[in-house]
Amino acid sequence: MSRRPDVREHDYEPQTGLPEALPAGERLLWQGAPDWRVLARRALHLRKFAAYFGVLVGWRVVTVLADGGGAGAALVSVAWMLPLAALALGIMALFAWLVGKTAIYSVTDRRVVMRVGIVLTVTFNLPLARIEAASLRVHGDGSGDISLQLGAQDRIGYLHLWPHTRPWRFTRTEPTLRALADVRAVAALLADALAQTAASGTVHDLERRPRQAAEHDPMPNAA
Repeated sequence: MSRRPDVREHDYEPQTGLPEALPAGERLLWQGAPDWRVLARRALHLRKFAAYFGVLVGWRVVTVLADGGGAGAALVSVAWMLPLAALALGIMALFAWLVGKTAIYSVTDRRVVMRVGIVLTVTFNLPLARIEAASLRVHGDGSGDISLQLGAQDRIGYLHLWPHTRPWRFTRTEPTLRALADVRAVAALLADALAQTAASGTVHDLERRPRQAAEHDPMPNAA
C-alpha cells in the first residue's frame, strides 16, 4: 500500500483519477465519485443540522411569544439566527460538492485507488492483496458506502482520509468509497475482483493476507 501526493494538475493525469498509467496487464474495472448530495446528507448530516437550526429558531419564537412579545418581536429576535444558519448549511453543502467534484475512486483487477483532497490532492493505492475484508452499507435510496479493512500494519491517518473513511474507526481506519449512487453494483464488482485475486494467489509484489469478498447485503455494524 502506498500514498503519494499528486502534484500534477488533474488535466495532465496520464489516466483520469490515477497517478500514473496502469501497468501492462492491469485492467480498470470501474471508476466513479461520491454523489455530493448523498455525502451531504449521510456524511455531513446536513438534514440533521437543518433540523437542529429549525428547532433553535422555533424555540426562540415560542419563547418570545410566551413572554408577551408579538409576531414582529419574534421575527426580530430570530433575524440574526437565520442568516447564520443558512451560511453554515451553505458551507456544508459547498464542502460536499467540492468533495464530490474532486474525488475519484477507481477499482482495477489489482487494487483500489482513491484520489481525494480538495486543496492538496493525495492518491491512496490499496492493493487487493492487502484488503482483509470489505463491508457494505446500503441506504434506502440504493446509495451507500463500501468500507475496506486493511492489515494491522497498514495504517492511514483518519484525518488524511476523512470523509472517505468509515466513521468512528480511529485506531484502525477503514478507507471507504462513500456515497456511491449504485453501491450494490460496485460491491459486486469488487467482490469478484477480490475473489479472483484470492483464487489466483496473486500477491502483486506484496505479502498476501487472508481476505473476504464484499458483502452484498447491508451490514448492521457498517457506518
